[in-house]
Amino acid sequence: MGQYELLIKSLVSNPKTWLITGVAGFIGSNLLEVLLKANQNVVGLDNFATGHQHNLDEVRGVVTGAQWSRFTFVHGDIRDIRDCQLACNGIDYVLHQAALGSVPRSLVDPIATNATNIDGFLNMLVAARDAKVKSFTYAASSSTYGDHPGLPKVEDKIGKPLSPYAVTKYVNELYAETFARSFGFRTIGLRYFNVFGPRQDPNGAYAAVIPKWVAAMINNQEVVINGDGETSRDFCYIDNTIRANILAAAATENCALNQVYNVAVGGRTSLNQLVEMIANALSAKGIVYDKKPRYQETRVGDVKHSQADISKIKDKLKYEPAFDIIEGMVRTVDWYVARVTKN
Repeated sequence: MGQYELLIKSLVSNPKTWLITGVAGFIGSNLLEVLLKANQNVVGLDNFATGHQHNLDEVRGVVTGAQWSRFTFVHGDIRDIRDCQLACNGIDYVLHQAALGSVPRSLVDPIATNATNIDGFLNMLVAARDAKVKSFTYAASSSTYGDHPGLPKVEDKIGKPLSPYAVTKYVNELYAETFARSFGFRTIGLRYFNVFGPRQDPNGAYAAVIPKWVAAMINNQEVVINGDGETSRDFCYIDNTIRANILAAAATENCALNQVYNVAVGGRTSLNQLVEMIANALSAKGIVYDKKPRYQETRVGDVKHSQADISKIKDKLKYEPAFDIIEGMVRTVDWYVARVTKN
């Protein structure tokens, strides 16, 4: 039994109170499900800017009535300090997932991205500090590596940001480090690398590539690739990300605190390989997709290759990814096939 499994077992017999910001989103709702199934008390904060009520409804359908009764929802906005203060009251652990994601969105509207990702983040830090929470775990981003060419990406070697979104996520790390030094406030940042899985929204202009392509291929629609398809990413299944969050929140060793960690698998998959992988997973479900992708210009702000070195998080937090991309893709496709409406 690994460190994560032992931690979950101990939490079941010793419930804590958790705050998840962005609880109605993709990552937030998956965290909610795991924590409620572990009989934890959870407060969720969301303004539904990018989250959805149907994600919360789905969680309610897969937990018991007693477990669901442990959940308290706060309809609020992290840009409002009063909402943050209300949500942080009586909390042991904060899992801060709320943000305006997407590099392209930040290029179109950098002001909105800044207001949520920097002003909102600072509000949450202040509210959590004042509420004397035990720890503050936040969603950082692999975009922080910017134009640094090295592979795999190591936490202490970053380049210049390539988008307003990347700037905001780097500022989060700076604020967290400053709060640790100035106030003795415990934080851990998790640099996510291309998280995917059930409940990731396939719709909208800023949808992530995997849900967008899965939905398109189910409907036998064209897949559009930015660049030549040889761009590569370290795709990380959602269950791995959940493990990292819970391990980070419960960390007590001084050497593990006030750090940033890569959260990934440590692999590289090209977009061309990704199309083939999704097609194979769909084929196993009886859905044949044989269209060729259409290639277009590379997006502004994109890096060519991204791969994480995960030795630091494995060493200090005892994180072990439970799913590789192929296993995660099979589970993800199963979920979408059961829910995506064919045109």
